[in-house]
Amino acid sequence: MICPDCGFDNLEGVDTCERCSQSLTAFSKPQGQTAIEKAIFRDRIDVLKPREHPLVSPDMPVGRVLELLVQKKVGCALVVEGETLVGIFSERDALFRLNTEAASLADRPIRQFMTPSPVTLELKNKIAFALHRMALGGYRHIPIMCEGKLIGVISVRDILGYITQKLASGATA
Repeated sequence: MICPDCGFDNLEGVDTCERCSQSLTAFSKPQGQTAIEKAIFRDRIDVLKPREHPLVSPDMPVGRVLELLVQKKVGCALVVEGETLVGIFSERDALFRLNTEAASLADRPIRQFMTPSPVTLELKNKIAFALHRMALGGYRHIPIMCEGKLIGVISVRDILGYITQKLASGATA
């Protein structure tokens, strides 16, 4: 059975996709009722134009990473070793892991505060799949890959902008 979200060819009768863990129990792909819903099921992540975010080393001091987030006006930094994504550090990590101790922890390496092995999505995945993953995981940022290469990040704000654009263009039927 071909997974309607990631295209992986699964064994017939499996309940979830072996690649993306999407439920395959429904026999047909969900169909949107409105033009916006149909667009979300049809359009791929690439239309969101994933943006570059700061790439930092796991040994970079957390204080420097916080400065980069403020300077670049973004909500997360991607932690990489060479070209391998090993973690993500977001404003949520700063809030819950640093909290009021941020100044005293500023010299510590980001690896101590990042979220390791973040969930990633592929550029070819559908926006509906990104929304599903974000809702299940409670994520506001997801790194996007294309053929094993880190492309950028999408955020909930990007998806809201996409929906707002669809609404403004009259995609309500």
